[in-house]
Amino acid sequence: MNTFTSWQPPLLWRAALRVSRLLTGLVSKLEVSVAPGHEIGHGVILASNHIGNFDPIALTAACSRLGIAPRYLAMEELFTTPVVGWLLQRAGQIRVDRDKPTAPQAFADARQALAEGAVIIVYPEGRISRDPGLWPERGKTGTGRLALATGAPLIPVAIWGTHEVLPYAAPKGLWPAVFKAMRHRPKVSVRFGAPLQLSDIDPARPGAAQQVTDRLLNAIIDELAPLRAGEPDLPRHVDPTRDVETRRTHPRVAS
Repeated sequence: MNTFTSWQPPLLWRAALRVSRLLTGLVSKLEVSVAPGHEIGHGVILASNHIGNFDPIALTAACSRLGIAPRYLAMEELFTTPVVGWLLQRAGQIRVDRDKPTAPQAFADARQALAEGAVIIVYPEGRISRDPGLWPERGKTGTGRLALATGAPLIPVAIWGTHEVLPYAAPKGLWPAVFKAMRHRPKVSVRFGAPLQLSDIDPARPGAAQQVTDRLLNAIIDELAPLRAGEPDLPRHVDPTRDVETRRTHPRVAS
């Protein structure tokens, strides 16, 4: 694990970290926990489940509370959105061009960020979960490939409660949901687990990245289960605007 970082968050991103804590506090009650005996250093990969549009704000607030200024791998559509894209670029976030010839650039940029000691955040599912129970779906192998290529510690992160803050269809229905959240302030929990043990996985063997990905999603599920202990099957809050499907249901969830 890196003990130093040459990457310093831009002033804009440092301000955004403070704003994220303010916004999260206005619409929720944030609870942050870290696996006992572990702390998050530099040059690590934080891999989180993805349950709603409020995830990045709440996760940023949780990182800020721990003194971490993370860098996100974010989809191209956000970078090409007026104002938002400019802010992301100025804040030092990493653009991901999916299914394009420029897609490998994100992998190279993420490797460079880790080499500089940055903490990066990824969503291994690649989208907001459409599992009917809002459990993690099968993950993409990019996170596993990045962990194997860099040797960076891979930390599973579980988040719960953000689906009650913003609807899946946002910006449609955004303001009614925000006003409701401000009145009720649902609990949002973020749990940082222990780094995965990957020493038994040979990066040169076929299927190694998939093996890491499966182990990662299992670890995220382990961290998530206690956060939603009273909601083992379906979440209490069901968002009618969220599409559901079972094509990508994670095997452990389906069993």
